[in-house]
Amino acid sequence: GRGPGEVGEGAWAFPRAPPPADLSPPSPSGRGRRRLVSGDAEGRLGALFGRVEAAQRKSGAFDALLCVGDFFGSAQDPEWEEYRTGTKKAPIQTYILGANNEETACHFPDVSGCELAENITYLGRKGVFSGASGLQIAYLSGVESLQEPAPAHCFSSKDVTDLKTSLLSTTKFKGVDILLTSCWPKGVEKFGNSPGDVDTKKCGSGLVSVLAGSLKPRYHFCGLQKTYYERLPYRNHAVLQESAQHVSRFIALANVGNTDKRKYLYAFSILPMSSMDPAELVRQPPDVTENPFRGPGGWDLSTRQVPGVEEEPACQFFFDLSSKPKGKKRPSEGRAGQQPRTKHPPRKPPLPTAACWFCLASPEVEKHLVVSIGTHCYLALAKGGLSPDHVLVLPIGHCQSMVELASEVLEELEQYKSSLKKFFRSKGKRYVAFERNYRSQHLQLQVVPVPQDCCTTEDIKEAFLVQAEEQQLELLEIPEHSALKQIVQAGTPYFYVELDTGEKLFHRIRKHFPLQFGREVLASEAVLGMPGRADWRSCQVGREEEAAAAQAFRQAFAPFDIAQED
Repeated sequence: GRGPGEVGEGAWAFPRAPPPADLSPPSPSGRGRRRLVSGDAEGRLGALFGRVEAAQRKSGAFDALLCVGDFFGSAQDPEWEEYRTGTKKAPIQTYILGANNEETACHFPDVSGCELAENITYLGRKGVFSGASGLQIAYLSGVESLQEPAPAHCFSSKDVTDLKTSLLSTTKFKGVDILLTSCWPKGVEKFGNSPGDVDTKKCGSGLVSVLAGSLKPRYHFCGLQKTYYERLPYRNHAVLQESAQHVSRFIALANVGNTDKRKYLYAFSILPMSSMDPAELVRQPPDVTENPFRGPGGWDLSTRQVPGVEEEPACQFFFDLSSKPKGKKRPSEGRAGQQPRTKHPPRKPPLPTAACWFCLASPEVEKHLVVSIGTHCYLALAKGGLSPDHVLVLPIGHCQSMVELASEVLEELEQYKSSLKKFFRSKGKRYVAFERNYRSQHLQLQVVPVPQDCCTTEDIKEAFLVQAEEQQLELLEIPEHSALKQIVQAGTPYFYVELDTGEKLFHRIRKHFPLQFGREVLASEAVLGMPGRADWRSCQVGREEEAAAAQAFRQAFAPFDIAQED
């Protein structure tokens, strides 16, 4: 059987269209393929092609235009008739996705893909093509449907499974260069920047999330939501657990000619993954984030099984997804004659072995030290603190570490961290936070302010690294946008530091760890210059003094307190 990119007779539907622009000979001097991508044209073809011509006059010729979202505005598009009949001609080889609603489905006579007009080609319901340059583009038309078979303007779980299987079954699959969908993937904004008014829980597709997580596109384009959103790039590997892989960039484009002047045409140059230097391919940009399609502990959404039903195999315009290698199927788990390995349920976080000092409902809590109570978290002054404003951020309910926090608790903890940074900055101090998930029952995020005239953030970072080396601890710098859930499994002991610049340090505790390490570094001459305060037990004061310090902190922090916001 053929592999992706090997175009044979069975891969072409009638009427046969010219091959994609990428099937021309590779560019000289290793120049990347120049692509334009458009959001929803909605029948405004004159405006779209006028903008394309202007871009080509300004920047030189592009190889192709790829269109996502609604290419047609209605069943009767007056502008389209001029292109369909040949009165007008698209100025560039244009590839479009299929219908997203029942009304415009009439414009697409063949689900396998076909040429609709000169220079305008419908890619098909789903598929992938790869040209002589090696650039690989996967595509999925329509909106998600629960029906099987799906209506003409929709895709189903079967379509996604077929597309995944066609690529993932190939040897040494690393990902695709470009993925085109009309639908947004559900949850794409997780760990990244906000998409504004778009709520992907309502308008996003879970199947597209599975597809994006599986295919690892370097660029993923979509439309339909009439807005421009370029997400921060996200990584495709688990830090410290897997070898580095390329990053993915998700870009949603607005509708053509929108009055808000939101970006609807995106120009870029891309070298095929297959021809890039491996080190250059996996280089991580400074603003890279965690993968939104991986769950806690590195669980990958792309491994989620999408239920499939029997359906007639569809011959695709650029690549026949029904083409499978002949021969015996390799068993998915275990060897012949062996039973599949039993999967154990994930380990539950341990419950407290006795009354917890830090669960807010517990009688053991020293409530006179509490300075703010939110919905899921609270702040309390540290007992025997390094300074009068050394504070702890703690979950109200019992939870052992940040790795195990529910999303809503983690969100509020991040809000408290942000407000503490602002508060300490207003006092001329730097923010340093650390957590020791070792020989502790309840999460305590220690937040210690360091006066700016004491030292720089770089000095603090250096102090942690130097003292870790002296004690033979492997303290690693991890990417700023990484989440602990992506690095370590629940129940694993660790030590974690976060600086006011967003820089993060991490140590996986394997045997023993000095319990006062965080305090020892901050109390050292290199930082606060008070080594005598490294042990909290030698810094305790009376209850009245503690209550007065808490009251003073509460009053000073009030303008920044998220629990007091309206």
